[in-house]
Amino acid sequence: MYEFIQKFHSGWAYLALLLLVVTVVNSVVGLVGNKEFTAKDRKIAMFGLIGTHTQLVVGLILYFVSPLGFASLGQMSDKALRLTSLEHPLINIIAIVLITIGWSKHKKSIISKSKFKAISVFYGLGLVLILSKIPWSMWL
Repeated sequence: MYEFIQKFHSGWAYLALLLLVVTVVNSVVGLVGNKEFTAKDRKIAMFGLIGTHTQLVVGLILYFVSPLGFASLGQMSDKALRLTSLEHPLINIIAIVLITIGWSKHKKSIISKSKFKAISVFYGLGLVLILSKIPWSMWL
């Protein structure tokens, strides 16, 4: 079961990152182009939110069943173990919190420009944080 969850987490990451990149690009284009925020833009942002939250749930399950997760917290001198057991989960949780804040801020906003800005900034920060802590050597 551990291997299935690990492969699902790795595979879903491609989709979650793609959705996040599409969301950020769409919102930046909308912001720069002074476009109206439409239902299509809301759906794109929602898919980005859903993709990252799904990744979070699968990642948390993986964290607690993995030999590289919670059980290896005492071995902080090993860079790879520190990345998988502490840095990757912590930074990605922070990133998903930022993405969720962006979604909430966009919903409270009335003006299209501020909706695009909230999504651009918060989803963009989340994307940068996620990309900074992907265990590239294990993933590719």
